[in-house]
Amino acid sequence: MQVENTRHINIIGHQNPDTDSICSALAYAWLKNRGSLTGQYEARRAGHVNRETRFVLQHFGVEPPRLCTDVSPQIKDIDIRKQPGIDAEMSVRAAWNLMRDVEIDTLCIVDGGQELKGLITIKDIADANMDLFDTGVLAAANTSYRNLLETLKAELIAGDPDARITEGSICIGTSPEIMEELVKPGDLVLVSNRYETQMCAIDCGAAAIIVCCGSAVPRTILARAQEKHCAVLTTPYDTYAAGRLITTAAPVRHFMRTKELLKFSVNTPIEDARKVMASVRHRYFPILDENGKYCGVVSRRNLLNLHRKQLILVDHNERTQAVDGLEQADILEIIDHHRIGSLETTGPVYFRNVPVGCTATILYQMFQEQGVTPSRPIAGLLLSAILSDTLMFRSPTSTPLDEQAAQALAALAGEDIPSYAEQMFEAGADLTGRDAEDVFRSDFKAFSRGDVKFGVGQSIYMTDKSRAAAEALVGPFLPEAARRESLPLIFYMFTDMKSQSTDLMFCGHNAGEIVRDAFGVEPQDGMAVLPGVVSRKKQLIPPLLAALQARQD
Repeated sequence: MQVENTRHINIIGHQNPDTDSICSALAYAWLKNRGSLTGQYEARRAGHVNRETRFVLQHFGVEPPRLCTDVSPQIKDIDIRKQPGIDAEMSVRAAWNLMRDVEIDTLCIVDGGQELKGLITIKDIADANMDLFDTGVLAAANTSYRNLLETLKAELIAGDPDARITEGSICIGTSPEIMEELVKPGDLVLVSNRYETQMCAIDCGAAAIIVCCGSAVPRTILARAQEKHCAVLTTPYDTYAAGRLITTAAPVRHFMRTKELLKFSVNTPIEDARKVMASVRHRYFPILDENGKYCGVVSRRNLLNLHRKQLILVDHNERTQAVDGLEQADILEIIDHHRIGSLETTGPVYFRNVPVGCTATILYQMFQEQGVTPSRPIAGLLLSAILSDTLMFRSPTSTPLDEQAAQALAALAGEDIPSYAEQMFEAGADLTGRDAEDVFRSDFKAFSRGDVKFGVGQSIYMTDKSRAAAEALVGPFLPEAARRESLPLIFYMFTDMKSQSTDLMFCGHNAGEIVRDAFGVEPQDGMAVLPGVVSRKKQLIPPLLAALQARQD
């Protein structure tokens, strides 16, 4: 069970996640949650799960992580005031007392299912009380006698407490002579202990008489009231106080605001909420939970007490590859195997960067260091990540540590590496039902060097036929991809795993010349054939960066 003060920490990989990014996040969350008393760790993903990764997750019976594309602070990251909603039938008097007791000037009205129906502010109540000539308000509001009894602290001597006031006005009975002209059938009449005024009000057709000052009601009056179907209430308040209070028995639904309510979801970005709050004079704003149900209120002051989202990054350390809003989050750890990039943190963090072929290899080392044996599904995820990133140890980024880890994990997962790897790569290369954008985003990363930004994608294929089909599908999409990603240069690797070569497609200003300078080959028809090049990290990115740097110099 999660304790109240336990931190929620997201473990997340890069945008357009590959198998290593997803599987490493899941495995590290599993390791971190074992015996943790200070945090609840959850694996998240920053993009679409590609086909290879989906095959892996289904094979080992693991649910995909929830999507998270922006870690900017949201309403859920501040202290929401858990002020319960009120029933629409609550009297204005009771609402005012509640506001005073809990020191709040806005109450939210909800139904039995916690659906927000309206809100009422202290100003609304003040405006209602200042309307001194609205003597028909109780009838207009279809007020219940129970509200009247509660507001006046009254006792019902005759009548039905569940009845409602549907007609008439509020009168104060002074003398029979005046009352004969003043009181109309259906009115509510406040009377003193004078026998004749009580009887006159009943005979004039009053729907109810309210006897003030706690005066006793004679049996003859009570009998006459029952005969004329007139309710009788007694209140300890004097006539003046009762006259002041009686209109506040009206239910809040009669005065509540229901149109154009300014409300926020727990997922509303703080910046959006701050702009709205600055444009109006309200103090408190209703908050709806993930299911659209009322869950509390916030004020401008709450925005000052912001709890930044806490993250652990795996398989990347470049700002261009990370989720949006990263600069507004607290990064606690980075576990990666790539070059150290442009990411900055607000304070010191645990940064583990090891020159191996896969982040999952580093995680396997951490499992060993902590004396923890991964479960079969977790071992399978780590194995899959290593096989994917190292191209089953064919990539130049692969190290003996990767192969040793994979062999140990394969034994724990009960998998034969050659046969399982072939199934996994075939699943990733399957183009059935896929469009160009889906294939393009299956493994795409953005990079930068100085003022130059570019993107590199990669897909791995087991046969010439599947690779050629992918090239025909993705090639025409590259200019559109560059526009959508706001990148001046796009490169895409179509890697043949068996022949250990890559067809490199590209688009952008001078992209062909950059490829020529980087690899010493002559591109033809927007493509360069690169024999022996299979690794994006070790064989493609460094030459491209060197060529771009030379052009800047």
